Amino acid sequence: MTGPIESTRIEIAIPETAGGERLDRALAAARPELSRSRIKALIEQGHLKSGGRTVEDPALRVKPGQVFALEIPPAAPAGPQGQAIALNIVYEDDDLIVIDKPAGMVVHPAPGNPDNTLVNALIAHCGESLSGIGGEKRPGIVHRIDKDTSGLIVAAKNDAAHKALSAAFAAHHIERAYLCLVWGLPSPTAGEITGNIGRHPVDRKRMAVVSRGGKHAVTHYRVLKSFGLGAALVECRLETGRTHQIRVHMAKIGHPLIGDPTYGKPTAARRNRLPPEARQAAEAFPRQALHATLLGFDHPRTGKHLRWASESPQDLRRLEQTLRAAVE
Repeated sequence: MTGPIESTRIEIAIPETAGGERLDRALAAARPELSRSRIKALIEQGHLKSGGRTVEDPALRVKPGQVFALEIPPAAPAGPQGQAIALNIVYEDDDLIVIDKPAGMVVHPAPGNPDNTLVNALIAHCGESLSGIGGEKRPGIVHRIDKDTSGLIVAAKNDAAHKALSAAFAAHHIERAYLCLVWGLPSPTAGEITGNIGRHPVDRKRMAVVSRGGKHAVTHYRVLKSFGLGAALVECRLETGRTHQIRVHMAKIGHPLIGDPTYGKPTAARRNRLPPEARQAAEAFPRQALHATLLGFDHPRTGKHLRWASESPQDLRRLEQTLRAAVE
């Protein structure tokens, strides 16, 4: 029988260049595999000592030459339970896993969706290869895609990968492209959409382009195919990653996504630009017509550039074929 997993103890000496820094910041700089928030939590939980005395203040100013002993307890079991759910895995190694998520799967447990999520599936699939995010054996979700959006998503298996990927997303060093089917034909057929995105001032469940507050958002789009003036296949590339960004930005320029229950209400004039059969198929489409088709970034450990492409799922291809047939 295997015995209990022991804590890991590491010693960290403060270099000359870090004199006067906050304790948690200095330790995080010395051990980049641990995030600053993780180190701060360990300090506050009493896992750091210096000279045999426990240090519990993460804001303590350090001195050059000070030596600290940090105890890292074994990762605790994940809060969400693992569930054996089939996954379309396009890449996996000791640091990360890339999934081609189907439409209808929620990424993270939340009220109303407590289980059967991507996180539940990853906990079951990855098992002991999860060394822990923030002290818990769970996958690190670096970015999310909506329940009814299909396509590529990456999750980290350890703190170091999670920290590096999060920094790459924050610095806009991640390549992401999405395919969407929209109402109408955008003019011009390629361009940049900007506008801060925040909570809708009236309907707090929705996002909106807001004049005050919100977060800076930029979407680059180009039309790949047009179906008369009634609909188009558009590629969107994200410069930023805000909640519902593509859905909100495309609606802002008057070309909401087909099937979008929240932002996708086109005008009657725009709907009538499609022939009856195509219009009926578009109006009946049961989800936002959005697919995360491309994902690329530098591997957090090796630095090697990785890139994956995902073909549109069957439901989007069928709708595209119907739209094309109606206007040919």
